[in-house]
Amino acid sequence: MQVTKTNAMRMLDADHISYEVHTYDNEDGKIHGSAVANKIGKAPDSVFKTLVTHSGNSLYIFVIPVGAELDMKKAAKAAGEKKLEMLPVKDLQKWTGYIRGGCSPIGMKKRYPTFIDSSAELQETIVVSAGKVGLQLELPPEQLAATVAALFTEVIK
Repeated sequence: MQVTKTNAMRMLDADHISYEVHTYDNEDGKIHGSAVANKIGKAPDSVFKTLVTHSGNSLYIFVIPVGAELDMKKAAKAAGEKKLEMLPVKDLQKWTGYIRGGCSPIGMKKRYPTFIDSSAELQETIVVSAGKVGLQLELPPEQLAATVAALFTEVIK
């Protein structure tokens, strides 16, 4: 399958960070993380989803395992906010340049404060969206953190 480079891939290439691309067919519309992990043959605890939250006009990005749920209190504390809310899906593309199911922590329109759940540090590599539905990137969590200036912190329930 011919893969067109996404913004996320171009950014990693520019930083000389190696990664592996995984593709999956999304004809059935199952874009939730567990289905993605299954389709690419990876354990769900090594496949991470990107969640976008906001407090007023400030956006915060959280990268957590696909089978986990974001703890909004822990997330707000990590972001230094009293309260966070999930960004409505209708606003996702406007703020990040990505659509639901293809939201990568790498290559958003702007660099937002980003937090990766500390469970990622237990993995040799993690898988995140490449910025397009059907494409995933696998890379060491430390490399991802360095690329997006992310902090590792516990943010899941």
